[in-house]
Amino acid sequence: MAVSMSPKQKVYQEVLKEIRSFIDEHNLQSGDKLPSERELAEKLNAGRSSVREALRAMELLGLIETKHGEGTFLSTYRPYQTVELLSSFILRDNVTKHDLICAKLVLEKETAKLAFSRLTTDDLAALLQIVDMDGDEKQKHLDFFFLLFEKTENLLLAKIWRLMEEFSHTMDRIYYDVSFYKELLTIYTNNEYEAIEQLFTSMLKKERCC
Repeated sequence: MAVSMSPKQKVYQEVLKEIRSFIDEHNLQSGDKLPSERELAEKLNAGRSSVREALRAMELLGLIETKHGEGTFLSTYRPYQTVELLSSFILRDNVTKHDLICAKLVLEKETAKLAFSRLTTDDLAALLQIVDMDGDEKQKHLDFFFLLFEKTENLLLAKIWRLMEEFSHTMDRIYYDVSFYKELLTIYTNNEYEAIEQLFTSMLKKERCC
């Protein structure tokens, strides 16, 4: 059952959009100061209470910070802080968790295919070094696929994947073992494009995504 928004909620949502537009139009960066609550209300032609609520929401998400006696400033974005807060609401049921795993697998599969023809000998050597390194398995996964996403030269894909990866970290899930990365590297080395689909399909079946 859909829940309709009250007039107050609609105003509050519109103020959030206007503040975002103001930040973009003035090219404000982390550490830059925002206008005061009163100034924003005047610039956006909105009530001060609505502006106040919008700023509180942004502060809760770590997007801005208020310094006593100085004003309100854009924060340096700390993704894990925001994701951990949101994940406690978004990832409450197993169906949503499963959907996230499957969506991330599909995105990684398509990225592995997009990067296929763009990988150089140096890239393959760098990927092998990542696979062979000791230490945190999650960091290995991040480094390995971050290089692949860089090769696609698609910034939006990379951002979507990184957000999915941050959410998956809150579930403490690692989806691949070392043998997976090595098999993918063998596929790249042997120039076997079709085998990428087969490799990921086995993972998708294992996670019951297909």
